[in-house]
Amino acid sequence: MDIGRFALVADVASADPAPIEPTLRRLVEGEITPTPAGFHVVATLSGSSARDLNRTLLSELRRVERRTRLRAAWTAGGVTERFFDYVPKGGRPAPSE
Repeated sequence: MDIGRFALVADVASADPAPIEPTLRRLVEGEITPTPAGFHVVATLSGSSARDLNRTLLSELRRVERRTRLRAAWTAGGVTERFFDYVPKGGRPAPSE
């Protein structure tokens, strides 16, 4: 499997955001901004696919707080894949910069 670099833009919401913050900071090196519902994340991660990275991130967060939700957009290779929790919501060409 090829390992790629994925740009992540996500909103993490939780019934109790405080316990998930240390886990989120351990898993994601990037910009993590507190919001009223949880955190806004902008980072770059390496992995084999957006689906695997999304599943790993949400699974780890839910081990700490079961009622955690993840809305994420993973971008690599000119394509942005969106997810709500574990469910893929489609892909589209990434905007040019």
